[in-house]
Amino acid sequence: MALKDMVKAQAYGLGFDLVGIATLGPVESAGTFDAWIENGYAGEMDYLPRGAAKRHDSRLAFAGASTAIVVGLDYGGREPSGPVARYARGDDYHDIMAERLNDLHRWLQLEVGRAVAGKAYVDTGPILERDLARRAGLGWFGKNTNLVNPRLGSFFFIGSLLVDLDLAPDSPFEADRCGSCTRCLDACPTNAFVEPRVLDATRCISYLTIESKGEIPDAFQEAVGSNIYGCDICQDVCPYNVKFARELREPAFAARDAIRDKNPETLARDLLAMDDDEFRSAFKQSPMKRAKRRGLARNAAVVLKNSVSRECCSRGS
Repeated sequence: MALKDMVKAQAYGLGFDLVGIATLGPVESAGTFDAWIENGYAGEMDYLPRGAAKRHDSRLAFAGASTAIVVGLDYGGREPSGPVARYARGDDYHDIMAERLNDLHRWLQLEVGRAVAGKAYVDTGPILERDLARRAGLGWFGKNTNLVNPRLGSFFFIGSLLVDLDLAPDSPFEADRCGSCTRCLDACPTNAFVEPRVLDATRCISYLTIESKGEIPDAFQEAVGSNIYGCDICQDVCPYNVKFARELREPAFAARDAIRDKNPETLARDLLAMDDDEFRSAFKQSPMKRAKRRGLARNAAVVLKNSVSRECCSRGS
């Protein structure tokens, strides 16, 4: 068996759902990303412009980097929708995926019988991993900007292990299978898509409830609806998710007790009642810590206000 095939088999054995190989080098989408930043669509995410050189050429991640082993890990698109986006209901995907990628790195070194320089990336560095994933044949850029796989949809995390080892690359995913469909664009409550594949993050519910540090602008509060942390709407309506999304198979991503089976109003009240110690205990090793207790309390207040408004409207008052 060729080393490339052995690497893929090992990655699948570690629990990943998708694996592809890409050669590092100049990044096709880097210029588009730079323009996106310049247009102000990143909002308060000041960390995104950093590391521009590595964004433009992935070989600069470290000396000798030549190949990316790109993986996808499904997080259960068949789980019911709710006030917390599916990806954030369990343990932090950064930790889960980085640990497995590091396991893959250690295995690779043993297999080739020498030290292999390598670095795992899971949404934490200036590498445009979505671009690497497309180059590795894992999918195409959907009109909602997510990478879409034709057999899995888009409810999966992307990670990559960059190594100084030459492996035969897979063919890039060249097709655009969105066709004339615009369901994701039409469904966005805040009209966050400037055009297909261009997201103004400052209007996106995920940005407003996670990344933004200030108050949610009045113009968007009603559109936030019952979303306390993140938003899955543009993925929920995608035909590839409707047809191919999977049941949750990774126990680490199952909803934790603080979230499980709670409607938006109940969860919102629970969050507002938590003190710092209760918050740290409930959301230890959770992606939701990113918004901090103050941010979640802000979101909870908006959700409760929206709930009261809906109730009043339903009573005709």
